[in-house]
Amino acid sequence: IAALLQGQAQKKKILPADVQIKIATQAAPVEFRAGAKVYGYDEAGKFTTLREGTNGYICLGPELNSSTYYAYCYPESLEPFMARGREITNEGKRKERDKIREEEYKAGKLSIPSQPTTLYGYWGSADKVNAETGEMSDAKRRYVIYIPYAKAADLGLSNKGNNLGTPWLMDEGTYKAHIMITPPLSHNH
Repeated sequence: IAALLQGQAQKKKILPADVQIKIATQAAPVEFRAGAKVYGYDEAGKFTTLREGTNGYICLGPELNSSTYYAYCYPESLEPFMARGREITNEGKRKERDKIREEEYKAGKLSIPSQPTTLYGYWGSADKVNAETGEMSDAKRRYVIYIPYAKAADLGLSNKGNNLGTPWLMDEGTYKAHIMITPPLSHNH
């Protein structure tokens, strides 16, 4: 019992819904924040809707028990793809997630938009969150533009990753090819 109690003591307290919403919506461009639907966690740790949306955007609050809080925002058209990824991860198949989604996409069981679609990422240290604003003093951002089956040469992009802010194409030629744009993670470059 002592080990169980110690494990529970080490488990982080679930953030209040309003703080989760503030963190989640920081991922979105300013004009999408107020109307975005927000998913996060209830007091029991269950993934749930924290706020209904009105503008066609979805924001995800930070995962629990992590020293880094990640938040994402994307249009509803990406939700089938994103939701299926969460389901697979929750089934304990994180390593197989991409393979499973690709098989389901090719079989017509999973959709991803055929037009370019943007996902916004925002992350930082859990201990550097301003509970009033949801901002993190060490926050970083990433922009991901899905363009199924895109080829780097056709877009005039590299297919080599970088942290310099230069766009590049990841997963080239696949159903989930996407342009990655990560503002410089260090001012030394």
